[in-house]
Amino acid sequence: MTVFQTASGRLIWRGDGETLVVEPWGRHSLRVRATRAADVADTDFALLPRPPADAEIVTEGNVARLTNGNITAVLTAEEFYDAQAGYDVSRCSLAFHDRHGDVLLRELGSGGSLKLKARAHRAITGGPHHLTASFEARPDEKLYGMGQYQQDMLNLKGCTLELAHRNSQVSVPFVLSSAGYGFLWHNPAIGRATFGTNRTEWVAESTRQLDYWITAGDTPAEITAAYAEATGHVPMMPEYGLGLWQSKLRYWNQEQLLEVAREYHRRGLPLDVLVADFFHWPKMGDFRFEDEFWPDPDAMVAELRELGIELMVSVWPQVSVESENFREFRRHNLLVGAERGPDVQMSFQGPSMFLDVTNPAAREALWELCRRNYHSKGIRVFWLDEAEPEYGVYDFDNYRYHLGPALEVGNLYPQAFSRALSEGQRAAGQEDVVNLVRCAWAGSQRYGALVWSGDIHCDFDTMRKQITAGVNMGIAGIPWFTTDIGGFHGGDITDPGFHELLIRWFQFGTFCPVMRMHGDRQPTAPVRAADGTPRCPTGADNELWAFGEDVYDVLTRYLRLREALRPYTRRLMSEAHRDGQPVMRAMFHEFPDDPACWDLADQYMFGGDLLVAPVTSAGADSREVYLPQGATWTDLGTGTRHKGGRYIRAAAPLEVIPVFARDDALAHLVGLV
Repeated sequence: MTVFQTASGRLIWRGDGETLVVEPWGRHSLRVRATRAADVADTDFALLPRPPADAEIVTEGNVARLTNGNITAVLTAEEFYDAQAGYDVSRCSLAFHDRHGDVLLRELGSGGSLKLKARAHRAITGGPHHLTASFEARPDEKLYGMGQYQQDMLNLKGCTLELAHRNSQVSVPFVLSSAGYGFLWHNPAIGRATFGTNRTEWVAESTRQLDYWITAGDTPAEITAAYAEATGHVPMMPEYGLGLWQSKLRYWNQEQLLEVAREYHRRGLPLDVLVADFFHWPKMGDFRFEDEFWPDPDAMVAELRELGIELMVSVWPQVSVESENFREFRRHNLLVGAERGPDVQMSFQGPSMFLDVTNPAAREALWELCRRNYHSKGIRVFWLDEAEPEYGVYDFDNYRYHLGPALEVGNLYPQAFSRALSEGQRAAGQEDVVNLVRCAWAGSQRYGALVWSGDIHCDFDTMRKQITAGVNMGIAGIPWFTTDIGGFHGGDITDPGFHELLIRWFQFGTFCPVMRMHGDRQPTAPVRAADGTPRCPTGADNELWAFGEDVYDVLTRYLRLREALRPYTRRLMSEAHRDGQPVMRAMFHEFPDDPACWDLADQYMFGGDLLVAPVTSAGADSREVYLPQGATWTDLGTGTRHKGGRYIRAAAPLEVIPVFARDDALAHLVGLV
């Protein structure tokens, strides 16, 4: 009897009710799927269609090898009599090797009498399976990526991570290993990943099959390039993505927003994007401007365009029960449903339900409203808020989508939200798509997703966590990342302590993929319509001149620096688009042969030529910086040159962020920092 089968380049094993399929999927990469009592499904949650491959399959008895470029999967089958069970059983184990024959990753063994299962499908009564996939752990391995978790650890070894989205948590289940591989858990189920010292485990609470993708590479750059090929490249960032984006919670009428644009112009300050935030609409789910406060959107967009400014408008995926569109959406089953209790999923500013953007019909209906009320007026940039989605209570087992229960497919939601707008914009002839979104999943980047780090606090501890968030997001294949400069929650514009935080954050934001002012500044003010009915409040001013002259002088200096960086930033965006490389890069991405670079969590490379070391402590006037070996480093503040391979104490008075240029790059920036 044949142990293994081959078909269309696939290697197949069957036994004990399980079907296991291994096949090439891109250069130096493999896809692995397994299911019980069914054939594997051709799901395309994140992975693009399989490209042609010239793989080699060799079978010798109970061992089969599939080699695709620099990676080899070794399948070892066995069949034996299980004395305790009283019948013959069969199993097949998997290991992956690099081009040198070294083991990259190996499934957890059975443990002899422990009878452990590396691919454990546990039946759910009346449903699919609870799945645990277990692998042997390497004690010296370092792991990175996985999206954004609000912690300041870059190396995720030893971490347990929830595979679920929350406000300020973005679960993108791709991990890059110092051992030379990248691994995508191609499963949008709610679950958990544990990177322990005794094992690595991936858990899906409810799923129909095991599905993951693995690639081998000699450098982190090779691994991230392969991952982009498999899941999609980010578009080219349009020119208006390279400068300052100005926002606050919230400009509440047309004249207020336009006056901000005019003041930037009067002061000679460059501004690329200005934002009309949430509740510019009559009711959530109307997807249009409220006439009383925004009487002439066409004229507003035209004036902004004359000033060289793009207008971005907020789009929430919620529909109020009072919206003019509610009944139509409800009638056509375009809203998320609850498994129990009322269907209301959030009650911010009144009860609402989420659009079910996993439904193609809901995506089309959403875009048609946005096209008619925004895009047709010249608005090209959308702010896709609440994209997790942010349920009032994160009871993931209580929600059902068009594609299935949230437990099974819930993590796909933010990708589908980005897809709805991106596909509509492209169909309308817009090629340069970039939309700000509060969450993402694998593949979101190909829909122009610019992810920001959510509603975070205004303090130095939180600011420090955004460094690792941005770097790990880039590793996870989302190169466009930004934060609310200064943090979102709070920030009294008269507080000197907040002024210091804002300056330090603005300096950091200068060297982020997108530089963006936003926040719920204090004190807030009420807003009422002409008839006296209340509207969502507005926060205090959040423009560069709102914090006093001393702060203004520093902020405008870094805004000028950002403009001077524009040709370089444009080049980095091209590298992200063309080569699948992050914009914010871990130090080891550029210097993988320098052991110290694998442990640096508070500094990063902005592209290949700039080392950025943000100051993340109140009152600090210097900080330690590691300069990698193999390069000479020029302090852009002083012009001083340093030999690499050592730590230095860099001066960092309040007006200075330590930034160093690699070798002789960007010499024209000396003195601007």
